[in-house]
Amino acid sequence: MTEQHSTRGREPSDTQRSPRRSPAPHERQRDPERTKARILDAAMVEVSAKGFAGARVSEIARRAEVNQQLISYYFGGKQGLYDQLGHRWKAHEAEAIPADTPLAEMIKRYVQAAADPRLGGRLLAWAGLADTGEDGPEARERNASLHQEVERLRERQRSGELDERLDAAALLLILMSAANALAVYPQLARGLFEADATSPEVVERYAAQLAQLVQPSAKQGRVDDGEN
Repeated sequence: MTEQHSTRGREPSDTQRSPRRSPAPHERQRDPERTKARILDAAMVEVSAKGFAGARVSEIARRAEVNQQLISYYFGGKQGLYDQLGHRWKAHEAEAIPADTPLAEMIKRYVQAAADPRLGGRLLAWAGLADTGEDGPEARERNASLHQEVERLRERQRSGELDERLDAAALLLILMSAANALAVYPQLARGLFEADATSPEVVERYAAQLAQLVQPSAKQGRVDDGEN
């Protein structure tokens, strides 16, 4: 349902300042996969806080406690690192939220994923703020994916799981926005619930309420059909 972030973004200054080369033997880590995971975790923190344009490779390396050149070695620079964050989200989505998940449960899982700082719920907001309206290959791929999601909602309407009177495209945008609310508006959640937006209690409470919103609409639709 959600696209955590666009993989679009170029900032040549980082790669120009740090030409890609293999690290010296003493710089290589004994556990490459663990090192790459640390770099990705650090990148998620930086990009979530500052967006793609504001994040700096040097700061990511500092957080990950690695030589900056390892980022070029493993990921080809900041853009490759950013792309990998998107791949990591898609892998999580495919495993944790399969397309045949019941809608109410799917909404709960998206809220939980968006509130998890390790998965980057704020990246979608940063991507939206940086959007230039360009119609390139990545935009067309994203739009094709969104259209597939709309069709899945229509299938749920045809099966009776969801009220057929709802506009599927509008509903998808509403649900995507609402699922990311705890990540995008933590200050509002903190004020409303008097607790941190990422606390398990707030996440569970909000997820349950959002899921409940779509359930009465399906029931009401069936009641109205029976009365006509």
